[in-house]
Amino acid sequence: MPFQKIQTEKLSQSVVRQIELLILRGVLKPGERLPSERDLAERLGVSRPSLREALAELEDKALLSTQPGAGVFVAEALGSAFSEPLTQLFARHAEALSDYLSFRRELEGMAAQRAATKASETDLMLIDTLFTKMTTASHHRNPEVEAALDAEFHLAIIEASHNVIMVHMMRSMFELLRRGVFYNRKVMFSQKTTRSALLDQHRAINQALQQRDAIAARKTVERHLDFVETAMNQQRQAELHEAVAMQRLEREKQR
Repeated sequence: MPFQKIQTEKLSQSVVRQIELLILRGVLKPGERLPSERDLAERLGVSRPSLREALAELEDKALLSTQPGAGVFVAEALGSAFSEPLTQLFARHAEALSDYLSFRRELEGMAAQRAATKASETDLMLIDTLFTKMTTASHHRNPEVEAALDAEFHLAIIEASHNVIMVHMMRSMFELLRRGVFYNRKVMFSQKTTRSALLDQHRAINQALQQRDAIAARKTVERHLDFVETAMNQQRQAELHEAVAMQRLEREKQR
């Protein structure tokens, strides 16, 4: 008969399973520091030896890393699906920008459509809270803060789609953006007309999600990323024209 005796799970294995799920679901993020050993053992209701055993196993699986004197962290490597040589290759070739934004357009559009129907009320509250922060930040005109909130807003939509593969894939996409591999969001937010347009676009995305309008949610995200691509292409063209103009000026000075 295909039956086996029920075995009680070790406490350390329960801890391993819980932390793995938190990482899988994107609750614990790459680079995030775990609470102290004493605090974490208390929160989980296990002994410190059981906790140490679980943390050691997670470190062996390369999910956690210990930094002497600093603590235990979720492994940074989990934040990127791309090797460093490939990342640098992307950075050297402008044609990768179009493909990057095209990929994001498809995936984020799908995520927004899913989020409109699958998001919990708490998910939607988080997205709305981030948009409110974006509105406030736009008045202070701090491009760095605005860019960070923009990324958080988009990632919150991905997380609200409740698809763990999509969450981790898009985290990798935004890591490339954070490192400035494709374009610098702070530059975009430093332009007055672009700042206003971006805020309006995010307002439309938020409204569609709050109304749980799946089709509108997808379309507003797609229109937003189309705008980003056009704006970045215009910026690159302007930078090229300026570089040529500088060369002409230098030549004229040397005459």
